[in-house]
Amino acid sequence: MLNSAYNNSVPRTLNMHKGASHMADQEPKKLALIRIMQILERESDVDHPLKQEDIARILQRDYGIELERKAVGRNLALLEEAGFDIASDRRGSYLCERVFDDNELRLMIDSILASKHISARDSKSLIDRLCGLTSRHFKKRVKYIHTVDQWDKTQQRQLFYNIEIIDEAIGAGKMIECDYNHYGTDKKLHKSSFQRVSPYQLILHNQRYYLMAYNAYWGHMSFLRVDRITDIRLSERPLIPLRKLEGYERGIDYNELTTALPYMFSDKPELIELEIDEGVVDQVVDWFGKDVRFRNDGDKLLATVRSSPTAMVFWAMQYAAYVTVLSPASVRDKVAENLRKAAEKYNNYQGG
Repeated sequence: MLNSAYNNSVPRTLNMHKGASHMADQEPKKLALIRIMQILERESDVDHPLKQEDIARILQRDYGIELERKAVGRNLALLEEAGFDIASDRRGSYLCERVFDDNELRLMIDSILASKHISARDSKSLIDRLCGLTSRHFKKRVKYIHTVDQWDKTQQRQLFYNIEIIDEAIGAGKMIECDYNHYGTDKKLHKSSFQRVSPYQLILHNQRYYLMAYNAYWGHMSFLRVDRITDIRLSERPLIPLRKLEGYERGIDYNELTTALPYMFSDKPELIELEIDEGVVDQVVDWFGKDVRFRNDGDKLLATVRSSPTAMVFWAMQYAAYVTVLSPASVRDKVAENLRKAAEKYNNYQGG
């Protein structure tokens, strides 16, 4: 049976869709009003209205409640009088307004499917519950929910627990302690460091959850992948107030987080000048936001962006055929060094 918000308000013993034509026990008629509402939620929509005789038949089949067609009509009128958005026409009756319409549900389902931080098992469960917020006919149209196991998703079931502890720590103003891990060639997580940090914000970036936290031992802000945290626990130590940290006196600049740190490195963002091909203007704006400054220098197109220098090295490598770093020299030199190393590897490749 598909669950719904209304179904969840009914005691569990009354929330069972027996779905059998022969029932040992009949439910009392006083439950008919609730059952009719559940039937409308589960079976009806604008394309699948139910006639009063259809509702009477389902009441008898699923709940053992016998009602005449006129009695069904009176119950429908009571539900409308109580404020439920039920439409009736010559085709029958159906529930009009729900918590989410079908387009909104599709958007949320697509977001769940695309999220790499939600396991396949949790994705399937969430999607099933979202489908339960509308009629059963919606699920027939969402065929791709059955392919969720094929998506590249984390298998770490501890993710939601990590988020819960982090939320608790931020709310309580406490540090957290945890192990931070990296993947080995065996595709398993292996401990790389112990972390005691002051947590400030959970950030969803590039379909991954990051914890923005200050590590007093290293003296800098870190961005920890939440799915790579294990053995997390709440510390008794109070966290270091964010506004006491240099550069965060006014709090978190969320625009800078989303545009200046494309790969969530923690070094201080700088102004970086690029020469770009006109064909990648869209990509530059997508990555670095609308604060990018463009200007023409003869036949060259230049762009000035604010970015983490370390992140820029990786980004510029990604777009190396279309982007040249002009300044600062340290970033330009690092990109050039990486390109030389890459060229040597390709030139020396002796494969078949």
